[in-house]
Amino acid sequence: MIRMENINKSFGAHRVLKDVTITIKGGEICALIGENGAGKSTLMNILGGVHQRDSGRIYINGSEVEFATPADSLNAGIAFIHQELNLINDLPIFENMFLGREPVNKWGRLDLDRMRAETEAIFGRMNIDLDPKTMVRNLDASYKQIVEICRAIMMDASVIIMDEPTTSLTAPEIKRVFEMMDTLKKQGVGIIFISHKLNEVMEICERYMVLRDGELVAEGLVTDVTADDLARFMVGHDISTDVLTRQKIIGPEVLRVENLCHTHAFRNVSLNVSKGEILGLTGLLGDGRSELFQAIFGAEPIVSGDIFIEDRRARLHGTEQALNLGIGYLPGNRKENSIIKDMNVLENASIVTWPLFARQGIIDKKKQENLFAEQKTRLAIRMRKNTDNINTLSGGNQQKVVLAKWLPAGPKILILDNPTQGVDVGAKEEIYDIVLRLAEEGMAIVVLSSEAAEIIRLCDRALVMYQGEIQGEVSGDTMTEHDIMRLATGGSLAAS
Repeated sequence: MIRMENINKSFGAHRVLKDVTITIKGGEICALIGENGAGKSTLMNILGGVHQRDSGRIYINGSEVEFATPADSLNAGIAFIHQELNLINDLPIFENMFLGREPVNKWGRLDLDRMRAETEAIFGRMNIDLDPKTMVRNLDASYKQIVEICRAIMMDASVIIMDEPTTSLTAPEIKRVFEMMDTLKKQGVGIIFISHKLNEVMEICERYMVLRDGELVAEGLVTDVTADDLARFMVGHDISTDVLTRQKIIGPEVLRVENLCHTHAFRNVSLNVSKGEILGLTGLLGDGRSELFQAIFGAEPIVSGDIFIEDRRARLHGTEQALNLGIGYLPGNRKENSIIKDMNVLENASIVTWPLFARQGIIDKKKQENLFAEQKTRLAIRMRKNTDNINTLSGGNQQKVVLAKWLPAGPKILILDNPTQGVDVGAKEEIYDIVLRLAEEGMAIVVLSSEAAEIIRLCDRALVMYQGEIQGEVSGDTMTEHDIMRLATGGSLAAS
């Protein structure tokens, strides 16, 4: 059993953790939840030896321990699987399993046979059907997570910290990781599960611990609470699940596509969206919705069909042309496709609109800063300095920065692909408010989301895709999770 007792931590004048006491036992899956900035990562980084506490104590099975480095924590049986996986794509699985502790034979060379054999043994123990010689780049996201978990077990970890392990996974991949977690639990391994997905907490965890503003505000058995209870603990007030309302003034048609076809992802797609409207597109994995709107944005080739912007046929051969025609696009994977990790907040927030404040290739810094200052206020972006790296912001604030880079360009059509992926419940509501406000101001909004609840709350109507085609439309009384799932699995509303 691990016990962290009266843990305090400050960064400068900012007190991040305030007398936090938690326990985790072997053989249980315990959720650690809270909004971004609540102190979860700092607390786990202290347990993982990355940060040093200002005060408090850490006990393992009743004995006090000190973790000056991550190696100290790992040697004590605690493994930290970060959201950013630490695998090398250009190496096979078995070499990734031994990174930093590679065994050598009597001639001083890597003992590849031993590495392969030990990897096969751990896969056998965990009932994992993987060839250790497979290159990591050929694995899907869930198997990369599983390789990280197996590496932790190989290093005799008795407690594993999993930070947002399902953020980029599909439903079948999440199921695979959950099965692995259940196997670990049965073998006596304790898991600290950090997640914003409260439905997953309800499904996989036995206990919960909630941090808010650096304090432990709630803990207990998952069976004693609902997801709504957990959301309320996280933000300090009730989170509405009602359909969102706004002043709807639907104007003329802005975008229309007719019989659009791709080489493989979608075919014969026709749709339209009007000024001031929020149109949703949803479905299951591989339905083609992301590729469809990447094509409309000029980032994917179109085999046949037509795109009309304000009733004028558009020939899109690239994203710059789409931008000039008034189309904005926020990709689905923020960390991979939306932010530039080596740039600061201001640079990330203005990369789309550099032409607005550049003359002869020279950026007018004052104009750049003034434009961002307007968006920072408009979108309520919480941050310190413009020059801070984008990675210092929470997921919700990063997403707002991604929005901020598009809004000064004044798009007529804004495409949002999974706009609330990886953000907490409070930030999700803030992003919804921003989307509603943009629609009220006359922007045509397209929301691509795998979450039926999000589509129902936010959109005026929604198109459901199935295997690259539009299977049907829902609105009003048919805007239900049941009807959306019926269409997403190839059924029809007429059969209900």
